[in-house]
Amino acid sequence: MKMPYMLEQASSYAADLDNVISIVHILMAVLFVGWGAFFLYTLVRFSRRRNPKADYVGVKSKFSTYAEIGVAVFEGVLLIGFSIPLWGARVNEVPPDGESVQVRVVAQQFAWNMWYPGADGVFGKADVSLIDEETNPVGLDRDDPAAKDDITTINQLHLPVNEPVVLHISSKDVIHSFNQPHMRVKQDAIPGLSIPLWFIPTVTTAEMREKTGNDEFTYEIACAQLCGNSHTNMRGFVTVETQEEFDAWLEEEASYLSTGDEDDFWN
Repeated sequence: MKMPYMLEQASSYAADLDNVISIVHILMAVLFVGWGAFFLYTLVRFSRRRNPKADYVGVKSKFSTYAEIGVAVFEGVLLIGFSIPLWGARVNEVPPDGESVQVRVVAQQFAWNMWYPGADGVFGKADVSLIDEETNPVGLDRDDPAAKDDITTINQLHLPVNEPVVLHISSKDVIHSFNQPHMRVKQDAIPGLSIPLWFIPTVTTAEMREKTGNDEFTYEIACAQLCGNSHTNMRGFVTVETQEEFDAWLEEEASYLSTGDEDDFWN
C-alpha cells in the first residue's frame, strides 16, 4: 500500500517498505484522533460545571490502561514482525560479488564518485597520495594490474534493471548520506568505513519517464546529511537501463581508457 504523496516505487522491496510506512501513518492517525477525542471527552466529562464538588475517588475505569497496552502490543508487532525482518534482509542478506553489480560510491564535498571494478570484476588499489580532484578523485593506482580497467565517474551512476546492486558507501572527508528516494534507499557515508547498501532496480529511467509523463525525468541522488556550505548542490544522477545498454555504457567508458582520452573518461 502506497500513500498518494509517496514517490513512484522503483526497487524490488520498495512496496514492503511503503507498507510498513503506511501502517505507521495509519496508526499515528488513529492515535491522534483517538487520544484527541479522549482529551476532549475528559474536558467535558470532568469540567467544573458538571463536577462542582471535587471527587477524591476518581474514575475507576481501566479503559485508558487497556488502550495503552493495545497500542504497545501493536507497536511491538510492527517493530518485531515487520520492521526488524525488513531491516535484517537489507543488512544480512547482501548478495555475493559474483551475483551482483558492485560499485563503490565515494562521497566528498560536494560530489559523488562512482567506482566500477572494470571487466575483470576486481577493484584495483587506491592511494590517498594519488588523489587529484581533476583527474583522479579516488586515488586509483593505475600501475596496479587490477586498477587498469577500473571505471570512475562523477555524479553519474549507471545500473542495469532487475539485477542486484551492491553500493559500497564511503566518504573522503565528512559525513554525507546517500539518498535515492525512488529506490527507497538511504545510507550514511562515514569516513573510514565502507558500508554495503543493496537493492534491485525494477524500473528503467525510460520506463519511469513514460510512467510519469515527464520526458526529462531522472533518478536523483541527494545528500541527506548537512555536509557544508554547498550541501544543497551535492546532487548525483542514476540511470537505470537494460543489461544491453548498461554493457554498452561500460564498453564506451572502457574505450576511453584504451585510447587514453582522459578528459572524456573523467567526465
